[in-house]
Amino acid sequence: MLAILIVIAPIFALMALGYSAVRLRLFPADGIKSLIAFVNNFATPCLLFHSLLTSDFRAAFNISIIGPYYLGALICFVLGIVVALKLFGNRPGEAVSVGFSGMFTNTVLVGLPIMTRAYGADSLPVTLSIIGLHGAILLTVGMVTMELMRRDGQALGKTLLTAGKRVGSNPLIWGIAAGMAGYFSGLKLIEPAEAFFTMMSQAVVPAALFGIGGALNEFKLSDNWKQALVAAIIKLIVHPAIAYVLMIWVLHVPMEVARYGILLSAMPAGVNVYVFATYYNRGVSVAANAILIATIASAVTISGWLYILSL
Repeated sequence: MLAILIVIAPIFALMALGYSAVRLRLFPADGIKSLIAFVNNFATPCLLFHSLLTSDFRAAFNISIIGPYYLGALICFVLGIVVALKLFGNRPGEAVSVGFSGMFTNTVLVGLPIMTRAYGADSLPVTLSIIGLHGAILLTVGMVTMELMRRDGQALGKTLLTAGKRVGSNPLIWGIAAGMAGYFSGLKLIEPAEAFFTMMSQAVVPAALFGIGGALNEFKLSDNWKQALVAAIIKLIVHPAIAYVLMIWVLHVPMEVARYGILLSAMPAGVNVYVFATYYNRGVSVAANAILIATIASAVTISGWLYILSL
């Protein structure tokens, strides 16, 4: 257990530093958005590109890990919608937002730093393969479901076009595409370029953790905290439990590889949960609370999953 605490302590210490710096007005709140934009739009795409370019592409895209991860996410999405409809009596649009809060993972700002800290560079190829598909698959599923379930929904074709534009404009997708192109073309970086991408990659972890910590100042608990708590439980416990069962018990994936997908699925809800809710103006308070509760609670649940995965 001490070893687990040693792994996660610096991660949440950086998040606490970001939160405290903004809370005490030692760092401008407006600067957090710019910092997160730097991580998402510049540093992480460079990390994706460099990692795919220098890794074993076939080992990275392991369907025995990627498949259970996304199947688990979709099951959690449906579960969140059903719970919101049946238990809390939400309207369909709000229910989709709750389900999305239980499905969409903070793979970049929290996932990457913890995966790197826990398992080192060996975890990056599989981790980045999931990150590369994450927004494309889950945003599309969420948007299509929202349009089909809400009364004022758009036509399916228009929704798919909008989703495609959002995915195509994502710099993370550009990093993946460039990395794949470079890998298959046999691209080799010269020393100045290698140094550039290495430095940009190293910026991801501290900037991401400081940024997500600072961003937590924007989210406050509201009357919908019970629904948010359910979404957080689905995200932090149900999703990794499904991934564990599918990878270990069904597909018999070796633990030393399966743990990458399982631990990543145990990360808290990502900020895109809030973006999704505000875009449709459905379940905004639930989404904000889900991010806050899940991120704080993940200090405990991630420790638990690290312990389980070390047995």
